[in-house]
This record gives sequence, C-alpha cells and structure tokens, in this order.
Amino acid sequence: MLNGKTILVTGGTGSFGNAFTSYVLNHFEPKKIIIYSRDEYKQFVMANQFGKYKEKLRFFIGDVRDRERLYRAFDGVDYVVHAAALKQVPACEYNPMEAVKTNINGAMNIVDAALDCGVKRVVALSTDKAVNPINLYGGTKLVSDKLFIAANAYAGTKDVCFSIVRYGNVAGSRGSVIPYFRNIAASGKNELPITDYRMTRFWISLEEGVQLVIKALSEAKGGETFISKIPSFKITDLAQAVLPGCKMPEVGIREGEKLHEVMVTREDSMLAYEYEKHFIVYPHFEWWNESKIQAGGRKVEQGFEYSSGTNTQWLSVEEITERLKTVQVH
Repeated sequence: MLNGKTILVTGGTGSFGNAFTSYVLNHFEPKKIIIYSRDEYKQFVMANQFGKYKEKLRFFIGDVRDRERLYRAFDGVDYVVHAAALKQVPACEYNPMEAVKTNINGAMNIVDAALDCGVKRVVALSTDKAVNPINLYGGTKLVSDKLFIAANAYAGTKDVCFSIVRYGNVAGSRGSVIPYFRNIAASGKNELPITDYRMTRFWISLEEGVQLVIKALSEAKGGETFISKIPSFKITDLAQAVLPGCKMPEVGIREGEKLHEVMVTREDSMLAYEYEKHFIVYPHFEWWNESKIQAGGRKVEQGFEYSSGTNTQWLSVEEITERLKTVQVH
C-alpha cells in the first residue's frame, strides 16, 4: 500500500517519526519519506541513523505554523502523517498561545496544504486527552481532531481523505511514568509515589501505535477515528513491577490529570463500531453516509465507554514485568 508512495511525517524526528520511518522502510518500498521538523540537530542524528536509506529519505526544516513552507514540502506528496504538536501539559498551560499556534493553527495549515497540493491521505495523531479535555493541551487537540474530520467536507471531487488515530501515552515515552519510576528506583530509593491508588492507564507500545497509523492509511475512507483495543494496568501494579516490594505513598492527583484514560465516550458510542483488534468512531455529518462503514464490525451498545478503568483486558504485575524488559525510553 505504501510501495512507490511519497510520505511526509510532520514532527518526524520524534519517537513516533523514528519508529514509523523504520517500520515503513523495513516493510514497504516507499518512493520517498520526507521528515518535516524544526530541529536541525535531530534531523542530523536521524539522517545518520538511517544512513543506508539516504536515497529514500529527505529532511525539511520547517514548522507546521509556516503555511508557505508546508506548501513547498507537500509538493508531490501522496500521504501525510501529522505527528507534530506541543504535548507537555504544564508547558501548554503556561504558554497557551504557543499551543494554539502549533496544535490548532498548524492543523489548519496541514488541511489547507493537503487539499491544495494533491495529497491523497492524511492521518493525524490524536490523544486520549482530547476526549472530554480538562487541560489546554487536550482542548487544542480536540479542536485539531475536529478540523481534520471536517476537512473531508471540503475535499469536493478531490481524491483525498483525512482520518485520526487516538491513543494515550506510549509505554516508555519521554515524560511518562515508566522512566520516572525507573529513575527513582535507580537512585536507590525504595519508595515510588502514587498520585492516586485508583489510577489506571492503557498500555500501548510504539510499534502498536505505528501499526494503527498504517491501518488508518490503508483503510480510511474519510472522517474515521481509529482506536486500538489494548490492555489496561493499575499504576500500583506498574510500581510493583518496576520496584518489587516498594512503598507506595499516595501523593494526590496533579492538576489536569485524570484517574482513567478514555478513548471512546458514551456520546461516541452512537457512532462507534467494534472490530477484532480495534474500534472505529465514524463521523456524523451530512457529507458522510453509512455505506462507508467497514465490514466485519458490530455497533457498540448505546452508552458504551472504552475506558482504562472499565476495560475487560488487564495486565498483571508479572505481565507488566515481562513487557518492561522490552521498553526503552524514546
């Protein structure tokens, strides 16, 4: 499906961009992969890392805020994966206009450039924090999601579709709880702070996140939100897997933090279908019709919610311990 195609990844020097590039180069024969990002040093590092594929890789210095630069970068591009965003919750709270410029204005620029430059497919990375958002980062990503879904209405006769993939923090990603717990354990302490004993999270690996994007690129007809079916874990169980027998003082939930991750809301359930390994939330617009619903799924019951707190699949301490052996900080 990606063979012979030119693919551009915004924010492509991040952990997702590196994993996506590696996966595509190892499983497909793309014509070209364009890495679009702001950091020249990270591009230098990535170019060296993928040195044997230099004929297939191109690096564009640019910002999603820069509409003209995007138009230049999108020339001749078939598929776009939009991973660029300001993601750190405290940074977005303190710099709200910067978050708006990147996460919302940047999304608008991506949509316009894709529509005008002949791009065939756009997949945007979303987050659980965009679901019933309680912080600015989640709020900007909710708006971004809405922009990408509505963009399908502006395609007209153009052969382009926009879709979304949604997942939470990737296991081992920078700033997440796994490296935080590991650093405390490495310091010799026997105590891992727990914000709330009831807290749960979904577990998704970087490769699973990449595969969900590939699925969306392959199957989307426009306006869908793809969500993987993945296991949950308790934060207390994660602490015991990282540092067995440790003390776990409860320190209180932080501002802007949720007890559980929610991927499909009760409101979404009216338009959500369950498949073997994923859910799809379909759009609800006049320009969309039910003939675009993929075969093989079943409509979820009204009022259904896909939450890490009520999930049917859970990881035990032993299973978490095994998974941690393959988790590296990205």
